[in-house]
Amino acid sequence: MEIITGGVTAAKGFKAAATAAEIKYKGRTDMAMVYSEVPCVAAGTFTTNVVKAAPVKWDQDVVYNHPSAQAVICNSGIANACTGAEGYGYCKATADAASEILGIPADSVLVASTGVIGMQIPIDRIVNGVKAMAPKLDGSLEAGTEAAKAIMTTDTVKKEVAVQIEIGGKTVTVGGMCKGSGMIHPNMCTMLGFVTTDAAISKEMLQKALSANIKDTFNMVSVDGDTSTNDTVLLLANGLAGNPEITEEGADFHKFMEALNYINTCLSKKIAGDGEGATALFEVKIIGAKTKEDAVTLSKSVVTSSLTKAAIYGHDANWGRILCAMGYSGVQFDPEKVDLYFESRAGKLKIIENGVSTGYDEKEATRILSEDEVTAIADVKMGDATATAWGCDLTYDYVKINADYRS
Repeated sequence: MEIITGGVTAAKGFKAAATAAEIKYKGRTDMAMVYSEVPCVAAGTFTTNVVKAAPVKWDQDVVYNHPSAQAVICNSGIANACTGAEGYGYCKATADAASEILGIPADSVLVASTGVIGMQIPIDRIVNGVKAMAPKLDGSLEAGTEAAKAIMTTDTVKKEVAVQIEIGGKTVTVGGMCKGSGMIHPNMCTMLGFVTTDAAISKEMLQKALSANIKDTFNMVSVDGDTSTNDTVLLLANGLAGNPEITEEGADFHKFMEALNYINTCLSKKIAGDGEGATALFEVKIIGAKTKEDAVTLSKSVVTSSLTKAAIYGHDANWGRILCAMGYSGVQFDPEKVDLYFESRAGKLKIIENGVSTGYDEKEATRILSEDEVTAIADVKMGDATATAWGCDLTYDYVKINADYRS
């Protein structure tokens, strides 16, 4: 696998564009379009929140009930959530506008929105944005980057990644972009992800790959414990790489899964590290768990602990908060067997052994915790299952950002 520069336009046949539609923001782009030259098979995973935004309902219908998709239209600023029949109608109006100007079926147009909940989107601006983007569609890496910037809300950096692999003697590319900074929590953490590939793969196997991988990537991210109404990850495959179609599990499928896992893991970590107000990516690895389920539960419990997140912000090796979060997770383990380490680019330090302090150097611990990427590793010595969750520190700025989000 080769890591390459790019995002959603890295794979053959994919183009992108962005525009400033002034949906909510002024002086910046706020709409993006991703388009494939040929119809794609599509897969998707969506929020588990009972309150689902109109675009989620629209996309579920397209992904589950239609054979192909060819375009994605995304706006930032307004989420089109809790907007009733009118909001759903605006999804159709967006798809109709794209259908007319791109010459593709409306039911092959996926839509996505992110931003403030409860406001109706200005559909005239959305339609104008679609019309403005269509002539600008371009397959360059720069066009993909501009699309990644346009879907940002409180994100501080654009998020994109791409890789290449070889399947059946053909070069296959997988690329993606995402946005997410706040209202991020496991179970399709407001988070949007768009992944494109030129792999030839059946719709069934594409969905199988995405559904399986999401459990260990996007669903292992938490910024603030709030599960969004709009969470969506879409995966489009247009087959232009020319590899033998992947229709069952085997070496080719697992190679594709490896590439997809790299893309989704990178995007997940980018979201966690760019949490609202965050100064550090906080990674929690549980090793030695009895079952995978136990490892997942333990890692999520630690990464979502507000007290632990605050300690990470303060570069404070307050390991008692981590052990406490593991203890209330619901998983049965022996706290007197737990070893805990802190690790970063500055080094690795064993903090507790068999449940008690090692007498570590506090200054060394602070030095390790002062990096912008910090990992806590807990060995519970119950088995051989592992899991990794990603989050961020909890800062004053998180409250500031969310206290006036609508203004």
